Amino acid sequence: MTGSPDRQRLYEDIVHRMGAALRAARMYASTHPNVAEHIKALHESLVRLHRAEAEVLIGFVGGEVIGDDTPLLRTSVVRAEITREMQALGINRIQFERGVTVDDVAALVRAIVQKSQALRAAEPAAEPVESDADFLVLPHLRAGRIPVDSSRGTWGSGAVPLQRVYSSSVDSARMLWESAQADGQPDLPTARETVENLAEAVGASHGMMIGLTGMKAHDDYTFTHMVNVSILTMAQARSLGVEGDQLRSVGLAGLLHDIGKVRTPLEILTKSSALTPHEFDVMKRHPVDGAAILRGTREMPPMAGIVAFEHHLRADGAGYPIGLSRPTLNLATVLCGIADVYDAMRSKRSYQEAFPTDRILEVMRRNDGRQFDQNLVRRFISLMGVFPPATIVRLSTGEVAVVVENDGPMPDRPTVQIVIDSAGARLAEPQTRRLWAEAEAEDPESGTAIVAALDPASYPIDPIGILAPAS
Repeated sequence: MTGSPDRQRLYEDIVHRMGAALRAARMYASTHPNVAEHIKALHESLVRLHRAEAEVLIGFVGGEVIGDDTPLLRTSVVRAEITREMQALGINRIQFERGVTVDDVAALVRAIVQKSQALRAAEPAAEPVESDADFLVLPHLRAGRIPVDSSRGTWGSGAVPLQRVYSSSVDSARMLWESAQADGQPDLPTARETVENLAEAVGASHGMMIGLTGMKAHDDYTFTHMVNVSILTMAQARSLGVEGDQLRSVGLAGLLHDIGKVRTPLEILTKSSALTPHEFDVMKRHPVDGAAILRGTREMPPMAGIVAFEHHLRADGAGYPIGLSRPTLNLATVLCGIADVYDAMRSKRSYQEAFPTDRILEVMRRNDGRQFDQNLVRRFISLMGVFPPATIVRLSTGEVAVVVENDGPMPDRPTVQIVIDSAGARLAEPQTRRLWAEAEAEDPESGTAIVAALDPASYPIDPIGILAPAS
């Protein structure tokens, strides 16, 4: 957190008092003195922080409670309870502005408890709340879904950087994996919340989220791969006009496409060298296992099981489960398959170096029309570009730049930010260059071009830090 420890303690105090007020309101009538006492204490905590800040923002992201822009580490006692309740109600932030009254706070507590009780009393198969609308709007208080402010690289009013949405989603993917191992099925509310956060982030700044998919840690490959495939699948779907609940369903399918691997023996799943033919045969069981797990998960959308089963099938009859073919594959299956292959090929393993992006896309072009629908492959290449956002590149001028957007008609000529000049000096302020526009204005053969993608480990550059303000 950018502020002092005292400031963080005030945020933590607000969350604790909110939890206490909600517990009291569930136990007693709204007019009970105990409820009024807890609401008054919550309001007093807000007033203390409002002396320094005009706005207090509490967020719920990836199982964490966020105070302004930082996870509140000391709220573990009430964190799980509050995040579950907010998730069920479709709330991912509560915003208190200076001037909020005791009556406003009481209205919030009453609304949360009433809606929670209504959900619990509903039919067992009732769907969780999925709403983009505000849950509650008062003159100095708002609760509901917060949009992503991509101009600041943050999720909402300075609340959660997109990097944290990504990292929290990876943590959530780990939780989903562990719940599937322990309970035989992934935790669906956590999966829905994760996809909702990712969908909002992709909608606001797909370039930055695509860039984040390339910033993976080798040790977390399984979980980053789950998140990356969800992001890349939703980015493709949005480019085709898919939005709303359908987009979330596609993202959920992408997130859980490999969940069947929880039944794959660990020695095969984590093997540091290439698999033997027998081991690969064992690995190839995971689509069937995944479909079985998801079909057995209560309230899981059918699409998730279909994609888990089909994501290794190909249009030309190749792939697996072996011996199975489909005259046509589900669109979500194809989009997930493209994302899965792309992310796996560019991921560095102990037995395999990561493929350069241009080589990956060339391989996908060669499969054009055989394993994947040619139009969808071309759209994917157009979306990603030959050099995706956050790639560090060297230009034909000798300058070093970071790719920030593939917003033009030429996949190999993105918009970049120059960070190192041709003499090797770091620029005080990055300079934006639209290589595609330069090529259109000049002879494309003589315009500035990218000559190579560079190893980020060799350059003291933070691509995401440059990408965030550029977004």
